[in-house]
Amino acid sequence: QVQPVESGGGSVQSGGSLKLSCSASGGNFRNKCIGWFRQAPGKEREGIASIWTGHGNTWYTSSVQGRFTISHDNAENSVYLQMDSLNPEDTAMYYCATRPTLLRCGLIGVPDFQNWGLGTQVTVSS
Repeated sequence: QVQPVESGGGSVQSGGSLKLSCSASGGNFRNKCIGWFRQAPGKEREGIASIWTGHGNTWYTSSVQGRFTISHDNAENSVYLQMDSLNPEDTAMYYCATRPTLLRCGLIGVPDFQNWGLGTQVTVSS
C-alpha cells in the first residue's frame, strides 16, 4: 500500500515561496488522484489542491487558486505543491493523501481520501 511522505515545509516571511514534496513510499503515484490538505491550529483539515497524475488534470480551492501549483513527476514518484505569495493565513500543517478512485478527483474532501502522510509544517510570518 502506498504511503505518502511529505517534506519541504519551513518558515518564510509573508510574500515568500515554498515547494512541498509528497513522495510515494511502498509504491507509486502513477495514474492516481493525489490531494494536498492543510490544517491550521484550531481549525478543521481542508483540501486545497488535487491532481490526477495519469492525465495531469489539476483542481484548486479558491483560497489557493492562482498562488499554489500542484504538479507531479512520475520519474521521481512524487507530487509537488509550489506555494507562492504566501501569507500568514497559510500557516498550517500540510498533508498529502491518496484517493481510492479517480472519480471526482476534483472534490477534495477529507473523507474521500486515505493513506495520509504525517505532514510537514509551514509557518508564514508577517
